[in-house]
Amino acid sequence: MKAYVFPGQGAQFTGMGKDLYESSALAKELFEKANEILGFRITDIMFEGTAEELKETKVTQPAVFLHSVILAKTLNIQPDMVAGHSLGEFSALVANGTLSFEDGLKLVSQRAMAMQKACEITPSTMAAVLGLDDKIVEEVCASVDGVVVAANYNCPGQLVISGEFKAVEAACEAMKAAGAKRALLLPVGGAFHSPMMEPAREELAAAIEATTFNTPSCPVYQNVTASAVSEAGEIKKNLIIQLTAPVKWTQSVQQMIKDGATSFTEVGPGKVLVGLVNKIDRDVETHSA
Repeated sequence: MKAYVFPGQGAQFTGMGKDLYESSALAKELFEKANEILGFRITDIMFEGTAEELKETKVTQPAVFLHSVILAKTLNIQPDMVAGHSLGEFSALVANGTLSFEDGLKLVSQRAMAMQKACEITPSTMAAVLGLDDKIVEEVCASVDGVVVAANYNCPGQLVISGEFKAVEAACEAMKAAGAKRALLLPVGGAFHSPMMEPAREELAAAIEATTFNTPSCPVYQNVTASAVSEAGEIKKNLIIQLTAPVKWTQSVQQMIKDGATSFTEVGPGKVLVGLVNKIDRDVETHSA
């Protein structure tokens, strides 16, 4: 069975999508439609912009989404199952027909703006922790004063923690003392996938509730549950929770393999997810689209 996976924020690069735009009439049409929906020429920033311009949240999230979704449409992929890392879950939901291209893009744009606003309320950040068992990371977070939680279970021995700036700094020191190979702050705008995103979750919930979700063509393994979901109402509910809940990527990939996935294809910019899948299970076949 073929699994298609979609990357999240951080996979962007200057020039992304330009080859697609130039080589496919369908891609060009969809990119231009995106410019209209967003109200600015995101293609100019994607194709010619600086890394700094691409890093703006209102640009990054739609840019990664567009690259993934338009690539998937030009390849005319027929997945047996899909999953996306954080933002990538929206791309996955367009790929399996749960969301239309237009609705997916509008939600991603609203998500980016809502997250940006939430980031400005309290100084918050994220940090990568390498070489510690999941359970120890969770225990250390629980022992630190302030808000800090495990946010991304990327692969065994690689977790990201998220929360208030001081709490994350304190947790990093405690992780090193507990035997972590590394615990380093990440250059991000805020504490994604933590309780700090509650204002963004509330704002996005209203937009998601107002959007039509169709019955998907194949199951999506959602970040929140790490299990196959095919019911539109349940997908909607999990997508709302996603902003304040951890990304269970390791668990999702393990479940997809258990459910019969024999190959994983990453659709979108970069090869981060292929690398993580290989670390989760060396025996599974991986490809980059």
